[in-house]
Amino acid sequence: MQRADVAVSFDGTEGPRGQAYLRRPASHVQQQSQGRPGPSPALNGPGPGSGLPFMTFDLASGSGSSAPLSHISGYGGSSSIGGYASFEDEPPLLEELGINVGQITQKMLNLLNPFKVDPSLHEDPDLSGPFLFCMIFGIAQLLSGKLHFGVILGWTSVASVFLYLLYNLLAGRNGSIDLYRCVSLVGYSLVPVAVFSMISIFLPKTSIFRYILGAVTVLWSSNACTNLMILQVPHGGDFRSLIAYPCALIYVAFSLLVIF
Repeated sequence: MQRADVAVSFDGTEGPRGQAYLRRPASHVQQQSQGRPGPSPALNGPGPGSGLPFMTFDLASGSGSSAPLSHISGYGGSSSIGGYASFEDEPPLLEELGINVGQITQKMLNLLNPFKVDPSLHEDPDLSGPFLFCMIFGIAQLLSGKLHFGVILGWTSVASVFLYLLYNLLAGRNGSIDLYRCVSLVGYSLVPVAVFSMISIFLPKTSIFRYILGAVTVLWSSNACTNLMILQVPHGGDFRSLIAYPCALIYVAFSLLVIF
């Protein structure tokens, strides 16, 4: 018994009542279908007794691999393919950004001790800590009703460039300090000023204690910054007073922002 294959036409031709109609295939298609007892190897029928051809969507047989998707893409498994490691092997985000929280904490605690400053902690300069303390200083000022973020960042940059030029002129052949390290030292010395700014939120503006605390903060920050800078080169103590004076001017300006 011969069966006649039919196919659905999608060429836009409509049959009666505007519906798609079934048409018989060409003669050479009928001959091929009569000469073969079953469907084409490339076509999988939807079931026995149906002559409509359908394409296969068997991804496993088409790719020649039955591996799970997690092993192929490198996600969700411990193995890696194509150089992509698993999430467990990825370093922390702060480490990728170069932010060492432990080191920043040690430097901050070192500067909060007014009697002893350890310069060895500042041999590895960074800008994460100074930026953090500038933001704390600015947020404390914002809580006091003063918007000084741009002023704080601008004064810190200008002061760092000024100290960089002055220090290298004084040091001469004894040594030099790069601008990156100078910005780091000036920024970390803002820790007492940031603490003073947070305390001043709870103090009345006409309090005499506010002015006394501001003077102590200037001496504290100036002494810390001076000690850190003169210890960068040998015989730095010879021009200690020349470095202490501009440092005092810098932190006086920051303290005036807090007081007024």
